[in-house]
Amino acid sequence: MLRQLPNIITCCNLISGCIAVTFALQGDIDLAFLCIIAGAVFDFFDGMVARLLGVSSPIGKELDSLADVVTFGVAPAMMVFVVLQLLPYPAWATSDVPIVGTLLPYTAFLMAGFSAYRLAKFNLDERQATSFIGLPTPANALFWGALIIGTAEQAVTLPYACLITLALIALSCWMLVAEVPLFALKFKHWGWHGNEVRYAFLLVSAALLLTLGIVALAIIVVLYVILSLCTQRTATTDTH
Repeated sequence: MLRQLPNIITCCNLISGCIAVTFALQGDIDLAFLCIIAGAVFDFFDGMVARLLGVSSPIGKELDSLADVVTFGVAPAMMVFVVLQLLPYPAWATSDVPIVGTLLPYTAFLMAGFSAYRLAKFNLDERQATSFIGLPTPANALFWGALIIGTAEQAVTLPYACLITLALIALSCWMLVAEVPLFALKFKHWGWHGNEVRYAFLLVSAALLLTLGIVALAIIVVLYVILSLCTQRTATTDTH
């Protein structure tokens, strides 16, 4: 039974994603995002438990990716799809071809496709054993959930909110598969030396969460990308 515990936790991640999709379809974005957060917690612990029990397996790796596609790919895409149906579109964007306003919300599902591609790529890419190349799908999902909850009331009154959202979808899809190195919160040891960026990131993230609540997750993901880029640039400069 203990050998199956990590897979059971992974399935809880998958179930959380399925429930998040149903809540999003019902228009309950807050509960949908809470389910995505729950899935992220399960996603964090399944690998940890597998390593502690020494029961890591190829099937667990594949199952983890399948669960992540639903929880961090389909579920946030569904949230964005629902929101895009509510946002106003500029008259010039739909006047010539009215059907454009009907079709544009479906662009949200590009994120699901790019998330699936990113997860398949991750499983085969040996360079990502201790860090990431491209934005991890959980980070992308948390960014969108927090952004939607934090800006929903204001967005429905802004005439260009839909265009900004579409631009962010394009950026998000690119970040998922881009050859951009990002650090991982994986500690080889618990000392300060060598973990300065990780500890600083965790401290700032905790402060933001305590100050702003769940909405801070969107800011934290942006901070994560910026810190990674700065760290990579510093490392590149030091080697020259």
